[in-house]
Order: sequence, then structure tokens, then C-alpha cells
Amino acid sequence: MNAPLDLPQGFNPETNMVSRDVEGKLFHAPIPAVVFAYSLVENGTPEDLDQAEKSIRAVLACQETRDTDPHQGNFLWEREDAVVEDLNAVQFILFSLIPILTQWRDRLSPELQSEMMHAVRLGLEEIARIDVHPDYTNIVLKDITNSCLGGELLGDNEFAERGYKKLVRWMRHTDKSGIPAEFNSPGYARVAVKVLKRLTDLVEHTPTRFRARTYASRLGLSIALHISTSTKRWAGPYSRAYLGQVFGDNVIDPTSPSELDTVRDWIADGTLPAWLTTVLDIRPTHFRVNETADAKNRVAISTYHTPAYDFGIASQELTTQSNRFIALQSNACIAHYTRPDDQPTGLFLSRYLTDDHWVGDYRQTPSRSASLLAEEGRFHGVQDGPRAIGLYAPRAPGSGDTGVDGWNRSHSAKAALIWDRADLVDDIWINDNQVTDLPADVPPDATIVVASGDVLFGIRPLTIQDLGVDAPIRLIERHGNLLFEMYNYKGPEKTFWEQALPGSFYRGLPQCGFYVEFAERSESDPATFCKRVASGELVDACEAPFTYEEGKERLWSVSYRRDQLEVGIEVDLMNWKLKRRWNDRKKDTYPPLDSPFARGSRKGHVEIGPAELTCGKHAAWLFAARKKRYWVAGYHGTTAKPLTLTVPDGEIKIKGFAAGTIIWDNGEVTIEAAEVEGKPQIHGGKLVSMTTG
Repeated sequence: MNAPLDLPQGFNPETNMVSRDVEGKLFHAPIPAVVFAYSLVENGTPEDLDQAEKSIRAVLACQETRDTDPHQGNFLWEREDAVVEDLNAVQFILFSLIPILTQWRDRLSPELQSEMMHAVRLGLEEIARIDVHPDYTNIVLKDITNSCLGGELLGDNEFAERGYKKLVRWMRHTDKSGIPAEFNSPGYARVAVKVLKRLTDLVEHTPTRFRARTYASRLGLSIALHISTSTKRWAGPYSRAYLGQVFGDNVIDPTSPSELDTVRDWIADGTLPAWLTTVLDIRPTHFRVNETADAKNRVAISTYHTPAYDFGIASQELTTQSNRFIALQSNACIAHYTRPDDQPTGLFLSRYLTDDHWVGDYRQTPSRSASLLAEEGRFHGVQDGPRAIGLYAPRAPGSGDTGVDGWNRSHSAKAALIWDRADLVDDIWINDNQVTDLPADVPPDATIVVASGDVLFGIRPLTIQDLGVDAPIRLIERHGNLLFEMYNYKGPEKTFWEQALPGSFYRGLPQCGFYVEFAERSESDPATFCKRVASGELVDACEAPFTYEEGKERLWSVSYRRDQLEVGIEVDLMNWKLKRRWNDRKKDTYPPLDSPFARGSRKGHVEIGPAELTCGKHAAWLFAARKKRYWVAGYHGTTAKPLTLTVPDGEIKIKGFAAGTIIWDNGEVTIEAAEVEGKPQIHGGKLVSMTTG
């Protein structure tokens, strides 16, 4: 028999919830309380169940039940809140309440069951009213899961059908781009994976189960392609990431598993499919991954892997959510790199910062992390392997948000390139001179090289517009890290009338940017690499300023060319619109997925090397481990369409195929799909397993 669970740290027996002391005041969050109740009911000892009933009732007491409230059915984020404010609370609470009833209802008293069923119904009505947009990935997946499982629990077809249909709606919306708009977030991808696993485990509706499993495979493929097997980190760029996800949970807490180990654990326990092990184990030493998160708004992400580092750039930060503390957790330019011996994995990232903010200077609601280094600027970037250009601007003029604009007072505004652990930086060069003391001023046309761990970083600053007098460009040690600071302003606190849009003084956003290039330490010494980066042709051209007129653009164009390779970007400074990105292979095509061994398509036909998949007109993808004679194909269509998969060793033809995956493993074929019409015709191999709806 199980032993009773220990009460969590901070548990308050008077409230039956975990409490937090914030500046002398206690706060109680119902979300961790219901998660703890889930564990108690799952463990199931009499002591556990007694405490679970108390904690669940404490959570239910936080639900808004008045029919005059516009958010009836939602929950307080904190027990101490006066009203419902964070609309996501209902999603988190129901995500635990519904499975408790689905799996272990008979462990609870009849009275509590009745109270919970009523709370679930009110919550589902609120979820339907909110109808969160498909861009908000982790919340829309909770919406879908709660609606499907809650509708089935209540025997309410309207709720359940809404969930089934919204899954298809989310799939179609996401397939227009390739990956979710909330792209490549270590924290939120974890949520998405967990939610899809719960949906597939508990949903009764067979097509929904297979659709969720298929999409979990596609998300898992993106995750596996971004995991570095050398740094063991989840490579960027990130749409959203808190402090632990940026610096690495196992760096902050050495007892935590690495991100590589976490993904392997997901594969081992069935959260992600077993074939993703091959994606981790069979890969080139150097490779690119390109995906599109929002095709309409031209949000693309690119990642470059080598044995010494992983490096990622986004075309821009997350733009689909306006909430300040959501949008500003973006990490649009980030890299991890190896260090020798037992030194921790290195971290390099960029930020736009105002008023010299740093980690811990921000606070949300008391239950949320204050430990973040918020992005206070807007970003556009382009990457080609180890080379990239990053352009920054302050936050939206006139928005009232933190940043340099017409309505906020600021005493500094800068873009910063940040290397963690200044004590582990080996060498710094500015042009031909080695830097021995910090801070060090940097000439505007200088080339900088930073040597740390197994990597050399080459930097060339672009035009940095000074909104004051003598704004510095410098290298400095700050909070134990090395920063290259590129100031747009440093001086007395003031407002900036010329940055107010609309406004009679606005002439465009101030320029601020950098070119960055990586090299492995084994390839060159710092001085030689500095000369190499300096030898490239840097074009930094901007149209003349003019006072704002609606519809008129002011273009800033930047490119870098060396060794017959070119990377470039162009933006409109009046409205901060990305106009174009390019490299020596011409313009950016915004692919749903492109890498040397995995490729995606929006229209049901995809090729990679000698392998080809054709099926219907919806999203499809292929993974290839050719030397292992191993291929995985996925198709997202929800109605059965003819499928043909051709690989060098043979072919599979299916009369009708919907929402599923096919694995060809050295001639052994495994099929899993919501629907398969007719008997698969297999040439050159044999069917070893087929699971369908």
C-alpha cells in the first residue's frame, strides 16, 4: 500500500493550500492546490483522500459563481484577489479537476463529486465564452482538452464536439505556418506536450485521439531538432522563456536533468513517440533547422547546430500576444556553447533594456516568477549558419509600455549582447588590441572578438543612433556577466517627443543593431578571427529621415558579405516592418520545416533526398535517416485521402489515410492513423503493426 504523500513546503493547514509570503502578506494560489489534490487522489491513501477533499473544496471556493459576473465559472488567480483577472485560471484548474473525476471519481465523497461536476460545467461555459485564439498554444490546447474530456465526463455532446472541432481548427491554423505561433518555448512546449499526452490518454473520441497523437509527433520532431546533443540545451530562439529556461534549470540547480535528458525521458515514458530517439542520435555534426511560426506576419526561426555551440535567431519576437509580461519573455537571439573540463555550458543572448533593468527588476502577480530579464525592445533578425544580423528598436512608440517613447520617462536605453560568467571569458579584442581592463569604450566602426569556452564571437556594431549626447558603446562587466552595450540614450531622465507615434515630431525609430559571427576555437585564434570578420563587406544604409506621413516608409538595409557568402535584412523604421531577408541562396522562403534530414509541406506533398510523400492537400512532413534506412512520414489531414510513400527500398500505397504517421524501418512498416481505407500495398517491405481508429 502507498504511503501518504508529504505536504508541500509552505502548506497552510488553515487554508488547505500552499501559501507564499510576499512583503509580509500571505498569498494562496488555487492552481498548485488543485495539482497537489490530483497527486493526493492518485496516491489514494485514506489520509491523502481526506486532505484532497479539503484542498479541492478550497479551490472550488475560488470559483466565481455569480451569474451577474461576466466571467462566471472562472477562478481567482490568488485566493486573495477581489475579482477574476487572469482569464487562464479556469483552464489550469479544470485541467486537474476533470481528470480527477474521469479517473478516480469513486475515491471521492458523493457530495464532493456533485460540487466538482457543477464547477466543471460552469468552467466549460466560461471556456466556451472566452474561446481563446489558436495562436495562444498552451492555453488553446488546454481549452481543447478540457472541452473534450469535460464534455465526455458530463455526457454533454455540445461541450465535447466543441473540443473535437477546435482541435481541428487549431491544427489547420498552425499548419498554415508549420509550428505554433508560440514558437519553440522550452516552458510552453513542455505544457503542450503534457496536455496532448493527457488528451490522448483519456479522450474517448477516437479521431481526436489520433489527431492529438499525430500533432504530438510533429511538435516532438521540432523539439528534437532543437535539442543539442553537445550542449545538452534546448536551442533557441524562444518565443517565451523564464530565467530558468534561459540559463538552464540544471545550471541553476545541478540536480535537475538537462534538457536533453528531459526529452529522452519523454520518449522513454511514451509522452513522445519512440522514433524521435533516432532524430536525436542520427544527425550531422553541423546542420541548420528553419521553421515558420507565423507565415502571415513573417515570423520565422532558424537554428544552427555544431559540436561546439547551438545558435538561434528569429525574424522577430513573439507578436501574437499584447500582454506585456507575455510578449517580453522572448529570446529572439540566443546561443549556448561548450566549455572545457567541468565548466558549465555557456550562454550568449541579446536584449534591449531601459533604465539599466536586470534580472529580478520585474514582478507580475505574486504567484508568478519575478526572475526574468524582460525584453524591452522589438527585434528583427536574419541568420545563415554561424552568421547573423540583429536589429533592435525600443517598444512601440505611444503604446504606454515600458521603453523609450513619447510618454515614458527614461534615463537609458540600449541593446546589449550578454555572455554569462564574465570570469569564464578568456580573451577580448577590439580591432588589433587585446582588452585587459573593463569597462572599455568601443569605436562605432570597430570589430570585437570575445573568446569564451570553445567558441569565438565576432561582433561588428551597426549604426547606433544617439538620442542624447555621447551615449556610450562599450564592453562592461555587470552582475557577473560580460555585456556589450549599445546605447541609444544615456542621460537625465526625460520623455522623447520625437518617438511619439502618432506625433508631429516622429521621424522613425532609432537605429540600433549588430552583426555577429561564431567560430570554433579550434579553427582560429582571436586576433586572426578578428581580422577575418573585419575584412567582410558590411553595408549599413538608411534612407534620410522625414516627418511621419501615413503610408510612407523609411528603409534601413544591412548586409554582410565575405567568402562569396552574404546575409542581409531590410526593415521600415517608420512602422518597424520587416521588408525582406536574404542570403547567398536568395530571399527567405519561410518554410514550414527545412533541415538536412527533416522537411515539411503545407500541401500534402514533401520530398527529402530520394524519399517522397504524397497525401491529400494538408500539412505533411518527412524525417529521413538514410544510412539507417529509416523514414518517418506524417500527414495532418482529417479525412482519408490516397497516400503514397516512396523510399529507396520500396513503396507504400494506401487507398485512404487520415491523421497519422508511417514508419519505414529497414523494410519493417508501422502505421498509426485515425483512418486507413483498404489494405496497405507495400513493396520492398512488410507491415509489422497497424493501429487505426
